[in-house]
Amino acid sequence: MKFVVQPGGQLTGEHRVPGDKSMSHRAVMLGSLAEGVTAVAGFLEGEDALRTIAAFRQMGVAIEGPEAGSLTITGVGLHGLKAPDQALDLGNAGTGMRLFAGILAGQTFDSELVGDASLMQRPMGRVINPLSKMGARIDALSEGRPPLVISGGQSLQGIHYDLPIASAQVKSCVLLAGLYARGRTSITEPAPTRDHTERMLSGFGYDVDNTNGVIGLDGGGRLQGTSIDIPADVSSAAFLLVGASIAPGSDVLLKHVGMNPTRVGILNILTLMGADITVRNPREIGGEPVADLQVRHAPLHGIDIPEDEVPLAIDEFPALFIAAACATGTTILRGASELRVKESDRIAAMAEGLTTLGIKNEPTPDGIVIEGGKISGGSVRTFHDHRIAMAFAIAGLRASAPIEVLDCDHVATSFPGFAELISSAGLKLDARS
Repeated sequence: MKFVVQPGGQLTGEHRVPGDKSMSHRAVMLGSLAEGVTAVAGFLEGEDALRTIAAFRQMGVAIEGPEAGSLTITGVGLHGLKAPDQALDLGNAGTGMRLFAGILAGQTFDSELVGDASLMQRPMGRVINPLSKMGARIDALSEGRPPLVISGGQSLQGIHYDLPIASAQVKSCVLLAGLYARGRTSITEPAPTRDHTERMLSGFGYDVDNTNGVIGLDGGGRLQGTSIDIPADVSSAAFLLVGASIAPGSDVLLKHVGMNPTRVGILNILTLMGADITVRNPREIGGEPVADLQVRHAPLHGIDIPEDEVPLAIDEFPALFIAAACATGTTILRGASELRVKESDRIAAMAEGLTTLGIKNEPTPDGIVIEGGKISGGSVRTFHDHRIAMAFAIAGLRASAPIEVLDCDHVATSFPGFAELISSAGLKLDARS
């Protein structure tokens, strides 16, 4: 599938984007490992999260739904999973693979994790290394590439691990393995990352503490089934936040958006660039802060992005690169090497597409320098990356000619219904097979 976007337009109206992908993964994982029933509302019915459901069903967990974003999970307890009869195929879900590695490292049975062509090229050494220090046995190809073959029956020992780079996926993997380890497992991260795992573990009744930046838990506890209401994903809202900011005449209200303080980097960065964003009706639901966000068009200017904001916006940078392309002056990003190992090398992928569309940029090993300018038309590659596809789609709002966005099938991994929702808001997008 490809998107063909006609130039111009504006975004208006009230919209609710799909549920948070990170929380959807974790809700299914912890609900499956809990004792008793877990009811989930707001679940993201995207391909990545559906793969997580399918994997736990393979291991004997009864999961009803999803239906209109609702799930009912009958948990089997931390030690109730059954050996799958074949490899667990996680599709394009890098989060799924890294978190599953932590869970499966503590099981009594052998398991294997595989994925699609893109996922099979993604490095998993960053989770294999700490898990191996805990006593796990994981075999992989060179550079830690999948398939991951995980040997069961290993006795895990809690460790303290200093994360070499800020990564919520690695942190979560180690904490999940820590549920099965003897003694205490703790982590120090170089900068704060999304804390959905810690919050959700607490919601399931598991004690997690964060003292002076050291996040830790003791193995051997229990998870208790609960109810979870998943807010709209700020990473999906990002495309409307940026689109409304760059398109004259735009005025959008985004409903029930997750406002976790470890995820609001995009709001902070856009505000520094001059965006007009108003937070309305802030509230807390199920231990997670949410709010409605009103965003209107405003002239943006380039900035030197503060490095302490980078981990808080790591998934939103493809959209932010489009904001930078439409801003007056220069935007500089540093300290974002994590972008090199996402679903694609997002720095290289965005740099190529921006160049195609006439925007001057200079990639660096851990970031990019973008000169604001006039977006032309053209055909851009996505490297099968859902966020690259959606970012270049919204660039059409400020383009001077049509933009063809190739290979958009993976958009459904995080934002099912993107083409329909963004078109209803005002983007002139045609999805073609």
